[in-house]
Amino acid sequence: MTSVVERLQGDGPVFSIEFFPPRDAADEAVLWKSIRELEPLDPAYMSITYGAGGSSRDGTIRSIARVATETTLVPMAHLTAVNHSVAELRNVIGWYAAVGVRNILALRGDPPGDVYGEWVPHPDGLDYAEELVELVRSLGDFCVGVSAFPYGHPRSANLEADTEYLVRKLRAGADFAIAQLFFEPEDFLRLRDRVAATGCEALVIPGIMPLTTPRTLHTSIKLSGAPAPRRLLDRLEPLADKPKAFRAAGIDAVTELCERLIAEGVPDLHFYTFNRSKATREVVNRLGLVPARA
Repeated sequence: MTSVVERLQGDGPVFSIEFFPPRDAADEAVLWKSIRELEPLDPAYMSITYGAGGSSRDGTIRSIARVATETTLVPMAHLTAVNHSVAELRNVIGWYAAVGVRNILALRGDPPGDVYGEWVPHPDGLDYAEELVELVRSLGDFCVGVSAFPYGHPRSANLEADTEYLVRKLRAGADFAIAQLFFEPEDFLRLRDRVAATGCEALVIPGIMPLTTPRTLHTSIKLSGAPAPRRLLDRLEPLADKPKAFRAAGIDAVTELCERLIAEGVPDLHFYTFNRSKATREVVNRLGLVPARA
């Protein structure tokens, strides 16, 4: 099985895609329609998120297995420590390996029901993402990723402490980090510079969400943990009641963001798709990241 790092070692930038697990048969149909539409574009890898609830976890495991066995895509499975004992984590990791998944995004995860709530580890589980990285590494030849926060994790005291925690995860055995959402290229580039300043050479990859509706804008603000810049709001908010104009302006803004990141040498743009393919296809086509045959 090809690793994420191997897929990022080409001559130019590439893109990757992220989905969330289906809740029912209708969701699964939408997910697989998007996967099949994006597959010919040859993304570097694809991932499926891993929720705190059992049904979501089951959906992730089932879907990532299907990707590994039925598509040409390189799958990366998300894994969190939420509500899992170490024995359960070992079982899930072993199951991923059994179906040919060798790329894992290791996350501590958020408290169920309240991402800002108090973290309570499983009594037989893990406290920190770096422990999960070490566990995955101990169980086989996996390529491991972790999360990064351009504005700092909500529970970090400051950016210096947040960078220290990120570097600890990377030095525990992670090969790369994927950044949560941000709005300005400088926000990501400063994160990358903070990591590099510690002497850590692991890859840091930007997470991108196409802004197609007011809802996706508000979701981006919530997930980033930071207010959107005034110039972006001034560009998009007046178009809130004009869906086509909002979408066009949002796609333009995201494309411009990506162009700057590519100019700064990022190896991969990781797109959060909301299980839809059209906006991602538009952006990567504009950026010239699609093979000629696609």
